Amino acid sequence: MSNPKTKRRKLFRPKVTVSWTIIEKEAVDEIIFRTANVRNRLILELMARGGMRIGEADRLREYARQKCKNPNDRIFPISYEAARIMVLKAGNMAGVYLRPHDLRRHAATYASRSGVPIEIISKIILRQANLSTTQLYLGKINDTGAIRWIENVYA
Repeated sequence: MSNPKTKRRKLFRPKVTVSWTIIEKEAVDEIIFRTANVRNRLILELMARGGMRIGEADRLREYARQKCKNPNDRIFPISYEAARIMVLKAGNMAGVYLRPHDLRRHAATYASRSGVPIEIISKIILRQANLSTTQLYLGKINDTGAIRWIENVYA
């Protein structure tokens, strides 16, 4: 049997608000530009431009099955941990603390700031079940960013 005190504590636990720093587009562009290794650059671009998670390579895997000569060949012969370290190092080259999910948040935020409806960002780009999860991903825009966005829209 479960302890009723534990259940009560879980029910009344204050909700933790998570806030992430969204990496600016110019910084992400520089990180990608500075990455010389073709495999690493492609992984970074898929995560930053397409919102992919490291493990999301199903469509690429199908492509690889059709194009690779050996069925055991992998498009990205790299482990999750190696990819995580590669992203961290790529960010360090540009002076930015960068984690894989930062690139995913970047893709969602800049799609949103470009006028893509949140439903499309949630279901197509991020492949998430709930809009509320997607809303957590979207960065809050500062005054400078808001002015820049308005200038782009009304220019």
